[in-house]
Amino acid sequence: MPVQDLAILVIDENRIRASIIEDGLREAGHARVTVVNEINEVARVIERDMPDVVVIDLENPNRDRLEHFFTLSRALKKPIAMFVDRSDASAIEAAVEAGVSAYVVDGLKKERVKPILDMAVSRFNAFARLTRELEQARSELEDRKVIDQAKAILLRTRGLSEADAYKLLRKTAMNQNRRIVDIAQSLVTADSLLGPEE
Repeated sequence: MPVQDLAILVIDENRIRASIIEDGLREAGHARVTVVNEINEVARVIERDMPDVVVIDLENPNRDRLEHFFTLSRALKKPIAMFVDRSDASAIEAAVEAGVSAYVVDGLKKERVKPILDMAVSRFNAFARLTRELEQARSELEDRKVIDQAKAILLRTRGLSEADAYKLLRKTAMNQNRRIVDIAQSLVTADSLLGPEE
């Protein structure tokens, strides 16, 4: 989605500060900007508008308010840029752990809003890509373990070589139009059911 087409939700109880963010976004060409000044309206607006990016401005953040928005960040799984006037190391660390894509301390200026938003989106996308790649690698590793277990069963029960065991799994998968790992999992499951009783 082109950056200009993003639906952006701005959360700020201070209407003057919210207008600074909104003006910065609109001047940068963003037309789909929604501003929420009431914190208790946030969940309803998110559900209704399904924003692509959230910009949160906290003039005087306290621990409870930060934790509320960090919880929102974890649940929303969207890029979040957060402006705060003051912070400490633990709040910054908590923001990173919650998945806040940009955490800006004492930096609310109209001309900075767009580059920070762009960076938040880029950072979020990069992190999401890494997360997908990690999940894919984990899945492939789990698949490899199951296939290795199935080959070991065939070596033990059929006296096949490792190469022949894999060929048999592959041939069976092709004949049944299934994935090798699914055939392997079926074999592992059957072996555990039919194996000697404990």
